[in-house]
Amino acid sequence: MSAEETASDSTSAEIIEIVGKTGMHGEAMQVKCRIREGSNQGRIITRNVLGPVREGDVLQLRETQRDADSIGGQ
Repeated sequence: MSAEETASDSTSAEIIEIVGKTGMHGEAMQVKCRIREGSNQGRIITRNVLGPVREGDVLQLRETQRDADSIGGQ
């Protein structure tokens, strides 16, 4: 997959809150992010992210329809 294909297939989202760690060993972070473009612009969704992140970082999401389950399954 080329960089051009990746850029056109993704939507940017800004991290607005870090909810906490998730996963069997705490390897993923659960974050709330605001969609910055597209049909879901302005919508806030919860996603699981691997790697170091902080508030204000921008993620490139392949799709914006799904939310991650809340931590603790509640």
